[in-house]
Amino acid sequence: MRKIWLLGLTLVSLGIVLWLSMRSFPPSIPTVVTVAASPPKPMRYEQRTLSQGIANILFIPANNQFFVTPALSQKVDTVEEFAQKHRAIAIFNAGFFDPANQKSTSYVVIQGQLVADPKENDRLVNNPNLKPYLNQIFNRTEFRRYQCGQTVRYDIALHNDSPPAACQLVDAIGAGPKLLPELTLVKEGFVDNANKRDALGSNQPNARTAIGITRDGNIVLVMVAQKPSLGANSGISLPVLADLMKTLGVEKAMNLDGGSSSSLYYKGKTFYGKVDLNGNPIKRRVKSVLLVQ
Repeated sequence: MRKIWLLGLTLVSLGIVLWLSMRSFPPSIPTVVTVAASPPKPMRYEQRTLSQGIANILFIPANNQFFVTPALSQKVDTVEEFAQKHRAIAIFNAGFFDPANQKSTSYVVIQGQLVADPKENDRLVNNPNLKPYLNQIFNRTEFRRYQCGQTVRYDIALHNDSPPAACQLVDAIGAGPKLLPELTLVKEGFVDNANKRDALGSNQPNARTAIGITRDGNIVLVMVAQKPSLGANSGISLPVLADLMKTLGVEKAMNLDGGSSSSLYYKGKTFYGKVDLNGNPIKRRVKSVLLVQ
């Protein structure tokens, strides 16, 4: 009996030691932290009143919820007509074209296919006054969309620039001149002050359209309309437009076709940039646009 009593006492002592050991060193329990996914940022439109114009600004977040792609008309269409065809959220006029023959004077690439080639525009190629500028006309700045693996990237580059490594050019549309990081008025706008040449009226206020990319990859589209109260001498110059884009956080930007081509469709409403002598908006058909879908 004494041996049994001593054995029981020993087992009780061991149990107490084990219990105290577990109290001192509790088992590690993994902690599960649930992080709520951030909702995608929405597209944002705002209108700003400038000293000589009205800026219509569309901010498109870089979350792949929206895509910015070019579209080309067989002839020419208003942005409203483009909207009916493509059912886009927003549409901005884009590349240069010749109203006389309704052919593009800008390169347009859609889904990897070249759909507009300025070298095929006879009125452009055979114009003796433009012959000294053709090499640069065929290498103007363009807005691009790349597919880099599973990632979509946008860029602003010269036509002859190669895509980044591991990236494929999906879409592109040309215009110019570049606004940021530098303003290429002489190189791409062919401004020649000595001979009083400035085909785009770069330093004069006018209706203008531009596109830019921020450091974070957001897209900013801007259409500056003339003020009806100020008439045809209002709007914005290209140097001031470059400054405006910079204030919007844009690092790379380019000018699109302007003047009476400047137009914007957004959620069922259309804005035209150019006004006539009575301050009424001028509706002009264009060859190419940028769609926001």
